[in-house]
Amino acid sequence: MAARRARPAGGFVSQPEPRSIGLYTRGKQLVAGNILLAGHLAEAPGVSLWDLDAPEAFATDAQGFAWLDDLAALGTKEALARAQDCTWGWIDRYGRGKGPGWTPDLTGRRIIRWVHHATILLQARDKAQSAAFYAALSRQATYLARRWRSAAEGLPHFEALTGLVYAGISLIGMEALIAPATQALAAACDTDVDAEGGIPTRNPEELLEVLTLLTWSASAMTEANLAVPPAVSHAITRIAPALRALRHADGELARFHGGGRAAEGRLDQALASAAVRAGATPAISMGYARLHGGRTSVIVDAAAPPGGRAALTAHASTSAFELTSGRRPLVVNCGSGIAFGQAWAQAARATPSHSALGMEGVSSSRTGRSGDALEQRAQVTASRLTVGTEGTDLYLAHDGWVATHGLTASRSLTLAHDGRRLSGVDALTAMTAEARRRFEDAMTQTAMAGARFAIRFHLHPEVDATLDMGGAAVSMVLKSGEIWIFRFTGPLELALEPSAYLENGRLNPRPCLQIVLRGEARGFETRIGWTLAKAKDTPLAIRDLEGVDPHVPSAK
Repeated sequence: MAARRARPAGGFVSQPEPRSIGLYTRGKQLVAGNILLAGHLAEAPGVSLWDLDAPEAFATDAQGFAWLDDLAALGTKEALARAQDCTWGWIDRYGRGKGPGWTPDLTGRRIIRWVHHATILLQARDKAQSAAFYAALSRQATYLARRWRSAAEGLPHFEALTGLVYAGISLIGMEALIAPATQALAAACDTDVDAEGGIPTRNPEELLEVLTLLTWSASAMTEANLAVPPAVSHAITRIAPALRALRHADGELARFHGGGRAAEGRLDQALASAAVRAGATPAISMGYARLHGGRTSVIVDAAAPPGGRAALTAHASTSAFELTSGRRPLVVNCGSGIAFGQAWAQAARATPSHSALGMEGVSSSRTGRSGDALEQRAQVTASRLTVGTEGTDLYLAHDGWVATHGLTASRSLTLAHDGRRLSGVDALTAMTAEARRRFEDAMTQTAMAGARFAIRFHLHPEVDATLDMGGAAVSMVLKSGEIWIFRFTGPLELALEPSAYLENGRLNPRPCLQIVLRGEARGFETRIGWTLAKAKDTPLAIRDLEGVDPHVPSAK
């Protein structure tokens, strides 16, 4: 392997500047031997990280060394010792080019952390230990120079290339890597970031990570008196407004296609580093429509699920939405289940795990026989966003159930200008003669029972919801004290049912509730109207000071 033949670097060209910021609380847990990675907790005080018998996802996460950020944030003598022990333990076991961590994206991620935290890693290390550290870095840089092209598109691609840029700029003797690394990074910006600042996966959290890596690379080049390629600068300029369109009123990201809300402060930090002046927020970005009024934001998946590599993790979420009021999420999607095992990962991708209409037993986009990729992906057939006298109006239609039921699904949303009311109409329509024949066939096969559907509104775990008005409405109380009321029209069954809120950094899914409207499509057109509105006595502005630490892992 080329990595084993690498010529060791002679040290750092200049003092590396740490840019990745970790969490103090997680640093304390690491020192205590409570290691939480990829949703799995290992309680092993005094045991080497590399000796743990852990799931594959845990081991993969460990190889990326992002946990170094948390130990650096703690900054104690014990944290320093833990960081050094784990790093030289890795060097002894895997540093010669063998082991599970030798993939382009993990190697790039690892190089970034070693460079960021080199000051604490090399503190009080002897000459032989320092030489081993530089030799391991050199092997990783040489490996990346040969293998970065095999990284998958999107985030893995940028992780590998950012690591290569760091190695070339930071390490004495690796200067020859700078030109090809920066050229490759510029090319990736042109191919992987579209004209509107989106990426192929349509994952908002991945887009944030890409922006973070590009700002780190650009800063490293500037500090080394190197010109930042125009393609990199232009990509940063495109991504920043796209991310602003994907953030809710509470400043956190919308959760779609495997992405989470991101660590607290991460989005603000990335946008500040991008130094792109805030202008008008795009109404549609990376296939998501954003409605905003008063203190309320609504973000809707207004495009087909991604294809290509991203189809392996894409969700059947077309027309699903999230709603946040002030600092408090109200309507959410379940999120990504990858950290909780294969069963959760698959269930979280299905339409019922999103705040959308779904036909019973059939997601709007579906996997094929070949594996986990979404092969039958719902296509948006109509879309328009307008500002009217009542508020901002969004209309979407998609063909997710045309093949199975002959029905086109549409959703109309109107968010009032003051943000106090979201009105919705969901419809199932057989649009053509062929679609009507298909619908009639489906009715015949079900003995005229009709096509059963459910409209789901998943609620954030901190929302206190109860059935009201004799089961005709749902009252929801937020931590801020706001009261929202859900009402509907039509011959439907209303229920409050258990749901799950999936987020990284927790051992188990958080229990929550979902509002479910059930009915049957018996004719060529079925329309369901509903509203989410603040109670009349809710003030226009609420002093919302109550908060929690979202970074303390919990089993709840």
